[in-house]
Amino acid sequence: MPIKIPDALPARNVLETEGVPVMTATDAIRQDIRPLHIGLLNLMPDKIRTETQLARLIGASPLQVELTLIMVGNHTPKNTSQDHLISFYQSWDAVKHRKFDGFIVTGAPIETLEFEQVGYWDELTEILDWTRSHVHSSFFICWGAMAAAHYLHGVPKHLLAEKAFGVYRHRNLDPASPYLSGFSDDFQIPVSRWTEMQRGDIAAAPALKLLMDSDFTGPCLLSEPAARNLYCFNHIEYDSTSLAEEYQRDIAAGKPVRPPHGYYPGDDTNAAPLNRWRSHAHLLFGNWINQVYQTTPFDISDIETTRP
Repeated sequence: MPIKIPDALPARNVLETEGVPVMTATDAIRQDIRPLHIGLLNLMPDKIRTETQLARLIGASPLQVELTLIMVGNHTPKNTSQDHLISFYQSWDAVKHRKFDGFIVTGAPIETLEFEQVGYWDELTEILDWTRSHVHSSFFICWGAMAAAHYLHGVPKHLLAEKAFGVYRHRNLDPASPYLSGFSDDFQIPVSRWTEMQRGDIAAAPALKLLMDSDFTGPCLLSEPAARNLYCFNHIEYDSTSLAEEYQRDIAAGKPVRPPHGYYPGDDTNAAPLNRWRSHAHLLFGNWINQVYQTTPFDISDIETTRP
């Protein structure tokens, strides 16, 4: 089934060009099924890029999905026009009365700050509390995953001596997990962060289970079985060129960063990078959406009563 997004959203043209099924509101009404309602709290500065990346993966599902774009209310992004925000985004305050089958919280380029120093931290903690009663399953990404693991489970964040940056091999630690169905024993995932969460701290949080990790960059994916939540510290959703663009931005800003590891063929920064993670990105998001579909109540208003 296609993903239902606003007709004029810039992601629509990109997805249609790539062959991702996209439907209009009129076509969605004709189908006698309940779509999955997924909220995307987009904290990234380039919102169009991030919403396209995630809509690409969600839209590959055989289920009908209705995506709602959400932003925090007390923060104005620098890299997205007001027209785009007004046309396509709602504040969390405007949607907090609703229930969602799935809810995604993205990363944000603020990871070196202490959590409490982030301008919208109080609002984000309200949202995290709200997901416990209004969301059937949440998927937290990169800084969003660290923020959620810290606030909900007390896992501390640690600053790295240098940026973990590149495409790294990861291990499948739980092949029986429904979220890792179809995954190889090892695979490659893009990493781009200045901080980490460590295995020992995660092991001390009994509600969390480590599903993926790397010898080089540490834990990657956690599940919270009782709440049906996922925490991914890396960027499996990235485009082929995302790391190259980040590298150029870091160099222009004078940041001490090396070329992304394992990304450019022959480590030649002039060569076109190869995407080695796309299939596993589709697997992970497809497995998550399938689990949401299999377990969410048919009456979306019943979500609060099904939470642990």
